[in-house]
Amino acid sequence: MKKIIAVIPARYESSRFPGKPLAMIAGKTMIERVYERVREMPEIEEVLVATDDERIYDAVSSFGGKAVMTGQCNCGTERVYEAIKNLECNIVINVQGDEPLIRKEMIRDLLDAMKDENVLMATLRKRIVSREEIQNPNVVKVIVDRNEDALYFSRCPIPYNRDGIEGVSYFKHIGLYGYKKTFLCDYVKMDKSTLERCENLEQLRVLENGFPIRVKETVYESMGVDLPEHINQVERMLQDEMGAVVLF
Repeated sequence: MKKIIAVIPARYESSRFPGKPLAMIAGKTMIERVYERVREMPEIEEVLVATDDERIYDAVSSFGGKAVMTGQCNCGTERVYEAIKNLECNIVINVQGDEPLIRKEMIRDLLDAMKDENVLMATLRKRIVSREEIQNPNVVKVIVDRNEDALYFSRCPIPYNRDGIEGVSYFKHIGLYGYKKTFLCDYVKMDKSTLERCENLEQLRVLENGFPIRVKETVYESMGVDLPEHINQVERMLQDEMGAVVLF
């Protein structure tokens, strides 16, 4: 059996929302909401929060979660590595700390992609139905080859439909990652790449160094919290979700 560990990287500093992991959502901190969701997955043996801030560490400890202090890291993937580098595991799942509505189905889709022994790293994509999202640079787009391996990730609309061909599909990248631990060890030895700096997308470091990323299609997505005003939206969605469970 493969041992699977999930890591939730959580920084206190954020230019648009300082202290975001400790923001309260319907009586619980956001980091607790994310932790609870991931902990529900029976396939995942251990869940860790990786942070560089004692306030987050203490908050996680207070609700009975497990946190690991890390040093300064250039990206979330490096922080995940810092948390698991001395632990025994086969597969590492990277769950964003600002996804309090992360769905189990999304994590399971990712785990399905990691079942392929040839996959070193995997992530998710979802078909875009809104033209606004195609043009939005905050929505990362991805194109894949026939094996579902990434060709490129970009903040620009890709592919560029020069002649207006009908039936062209666009996919958004869902920022949930899986890695073989051995590959994660290789990733942190790679220098920050030119494309990564240009687009500010850490997964481009992998492609620019010649490694494949499997990008499995999913029909699910959740809402990330980027700004304080998103909290109210998440609380309403959480209330609707809980109501649906009760009705069911």
